[in-house]
Amino acid sequence: MSKYSCETFDKLSEKVSVYISDSSDLELLEKAYNFAYNKHFGFKRLTGEDYITHPLSVAYILTGINADASTLAAALLHDVTTEAEVSEDELNEIFGEDITSIVMGVNKINKLNFSGDSESVIQNQRKILVGLSEDVRVIIVKLADRLHNMKTLFALDEKKQKETAKETLDILAPIAHRLGINHIKTELEELSLRYLKPSEYYDIVEKLNATKTERDASVAKMIQNVSELLNKHDIRHEIKGRSKSIYSIYKKLDKGKRFSDIFDLLALRVFVNTEQECYQVLGIIHSKFKPVPNRFKDYVAMPKTNMYQSLHTTVFGTEGQLFEIQIRTYDMDRIAENGIASHWSYKEHGSTKAAIQSSMEQKLQFFKSIMELKTNEASAEEFVSAVKEDILKNTIYVFTPMGDVIELPNGATPLDFAFRVHTKVGERTTGALVNEAMVTLDYELQDNDVVKIITSNNATPNREWLNIVKTTQAKNKIKNYFNRETLDENIKKGEDLLNKELKKNKYTFSDFNEKLDKVLSTIKLGSLNEIYSNLGSGKVHIAAVMDAAFKEEKAKEEKMLEKVQKLGNKVFDKDHVISVAGFDDIKVNFASCCNPVPGDRIVGYITKGNGITVHRMLCPNVSNLNERLIDVAWNENKEKFVTTILIHANGNNDALVPIVSKASNKEIGIRNVVNRKDFGSQTLEMSIIVHDKDELVKFINDIRSLEGIIEVERLIK
Repeated sequence: MSKYSCETFDKLSEKVSVYISDSSDLELLEKAYNFAYNKHFGFKRLTGEDYITHPLSVAYILTGINADASTLAAALLHDVTTEAEVSEDELNEIFGEDITSIVMGVNKINKLNFSGDSESVIQNQRKILVGLSEDVRVIIVKLADRLHNMKTLFALDEKKQKETAKETLDILAPIAHRLGINHIKTELEELSLRYLKPSEYYDIVEKLNATKTERDASVAKMIQNVSELLNKHDIRHEIKGRSKSIYSIYKKLDKGKRFSDIFDLLALRVFVNTEQECYQVLGIIHSKFKPVPNRFKDYVAMPKTNMYQSLHTTVFGTEGQLFEIQIRTYDMDRIAENGIASHWSYKEHGSTKAAIQSSMEQKLQFFKSIMELKTNEASAEEFVSAVKEDILKNTIYVFTPMGDVIELPNGATPLDFAFRVHTKVGERTTGALVNEAMVTLDYELQDNDVVKIITSNNATPNREWLNIVKTTQAKNKIKNYFNRETLDENIKKGEDLLNKELKKNKYTFSDFNEKLDKVLSTIKLGSLNEIYSNLGSGKVHIAAVMDAAFKEEKAKEEKMLEKVQKLGNKVFDKDHVISVAGFDDIKVNFASCCNPVPGDRIVGYITKGNGITVHRMLCPNVSNLNERLIDVAWNENKEKFVTTILIHANGNNDALVPIVSKASNKEIGIRNVVNRKDFGSQTLEMSIIVHDKDELVKFINDIRSLEGIIEVERLIK
């Protein structure tokens, strides 16, 4: 039976009580266990065990990282909604929102398949990784769930074993590494290797077993020598032999190394109480045992981004054998083993969830990249590229001039560094210094480089940078910059295009703005700027925008105009409605400048070769003339006459529709309308057809009574 098996709740309670003493927390766990036990009662796993052994074992694994009561309760309950058909509402009512949200998060992840290259798999990878930024406890429970399932993977067929092992190795083990949960990460890797490459796995195990006695003797002798050395300097300490993980050995062998060349098979870990003592121990060991050049790493002064701290050195130990020695405090060891989950080991202000979530966002840079991709809505292809190239790939650690650690994938450049520091730093980059030496922007950064970015407020990105940067994050930021530039140009172009079209059709921007919601709904855009940008880029035609705003209105106007224009289609005989003094038969025309109608005081003007033109007496074109004028008079008739009025209205409402409606009701024909709109006002020049002046005056008064009408006058041109 696995060391993580936990067949009874009593065993779990015994482990939990070591670090949880609050009676309400212990009662919560018992309540969760009893609920899960009853819901899973009678169900078996493929291994033949009662189903409850799985959630019990998952919770037991989490006690190894001192998980809090809410997370342990969620672990006990994590399968009740899928395997026992408990509803989310029922779970929420009994155990509350916090525990339920963890359970539902784990359930969502359990439905995903992380292996393969299809579009759906890419989206699934997005969901699990983005889920980390929402509540990291979900993925911690998932890791424990997967670890126990890997322990019982023998119950599945070979095809399913390999699929599960591959997704564990590709996705979940690297996440455990990034979260700093080292012992879970190591077990996931080794169990995956056992099923993916069993011959290589058992070959390494056999070689380790063959040399175990010899290695154990060498390690024991080295521990004794180092311990005696530290005792002489009165440094309280503890030393343990450290086993090299089977998976890490496999990775080195896979790169072409021979088993005998892996010199860190012999390894010690020294524990002390303070950071100062770490450096004292290092100096003491180096004074006795010669260090191997270029094998020293100071992760105490410069921690890894997953919070790992330790001093690493390799020395020539007893009998000339190489030993890798790690020196750390007990607190550093707790963090090295549990990573982000180490926050459960001590109390902090605020909730545990807030503490570990805040620490994750501050210290794990790759999560920031994930959250940026989520915000920018990167495409599926871009996202999986970022996951594979930036996140789950081997990394280097470089430093700012102030000593801050920046994590980047192998092959990254100063430009990748600049954009990882801040978008504005990247956009304003003009050069870079690496280890105080000027380098080109495509220089390939190395582990432990100190990078200083030279910037200028006048600098802007170059499209060639897209061929230089290696991280998807930097590429997306450069693309976003050029997209913004193009967007600004398209918005300006689209705005100009719309304003010209409005002016051409005698509309103001206010008229358009009143119709904005209708336009957005019709052409399915979200804002005025989106209309501008789509017009500017040619994705939307101006005619579609104008139709969306005014087509209905135009159709309504045209229908009403058609109706009233029919009233004026009758052609009257001008020669029989006017009497000209002294002439019985003469050609008569009506002046288009003043358009007289029966009831107006009129006068005739003798034209050269075109008969008599009838004007209103107050028409300025004849009021000052004495010659060539002749008396004329109206005959009785039932004909209609064209005249022109000028209507001044404010721009808040469209005045044309109510005016046309009035004309229709009064059976007054409209021959032509010119509608001029300006900011805040509009003027309509309207040619109408009436019987006489009385009818005209009544119509003018009716128009004056309409809302928004400022003045109505007859037009004389």
